[in-house]
Amino acid sequence: MLRKRASITPKQGRLAPVSNRPTPKTTVLITGFSPFGSEDTNVSWELARSLDGHVIDGHTLVAAQLPTEFDASLEVLNHLLMQHHPGLVVCLGQAAGRQAISLERIAINIDDARIPDNAGNQPVDSPVVSGGPPAYFTGLPIKAMLAALRDAGIAGEVSQTAGTFVCNHVFYGLMHTLERRRTMHGVRGGFIHLPVLPEQGTPNMDLDQLQRGLRIAIGCALATQEDVKLGAGAEH
Repeated sequence: MLRKRASITPKQGRLAPVSNRPTPKTTVLITGFSPFGSEDTNVSWELARSLDGHVIDGHTLVAAQLPTEFDASLEVLNHLLMQHHPGLVVCLGQAAGRQAISLERIAINIDDARIPDNAGNQPVDSPVVSGGPPAYFTGLPIKAMLAALRDAGIAGEVSQTAGTFVCNHVFYGLMHTLERRRTMHGVRGGFIHLPVLPEQGTPNMDLDQLQRGLRIAIGCALATQEDVKLGAGAEH
């Protein structure tokens, strides 16, 4: 007997129609990671904490640090979601070698660590969520955000992969929670990778430019209910 083949279509990040949304929440949760390995700086946390308490279009930014660990990162993130009840969630990660603010398109349900995390864990070919969908698309209007960055003269790009380390783990876990938890209905979220700071190496982007870029990206996300059509794909 032939069994029906399971769908491999990624789940779309939740973007509820305006008319179906609950009363808008005025907190934007932004997260960054702790320094990894022997490094003493992680650009994602430096940027997140530098914007803690800032207000964009009436929404207060709340910054929090996630451990660079597979297990603990999602435990902390889920606690933060319950604590702050944000209307928008933007998780940040460090991506050495990238030259632009990278708006991640898709999170995949796989952990495949080339190196151990800060707790010494190194999962290989393991699902982020057992039985979860193969992938989720971001809930952020990444094409509109890209256009806003470019209009401001800030280097930006749409990224087709968040890797298979802790960044993708958090990205997938976030989207799965927003999709499945009833209290999160209408909340949007996604992931952004960042170039390192000048003191960390090259290529890089300075903190002032990163602050400006993230404020523009978040402001665009808050104002945009339907993403725009804009070519930003990759050939390989």
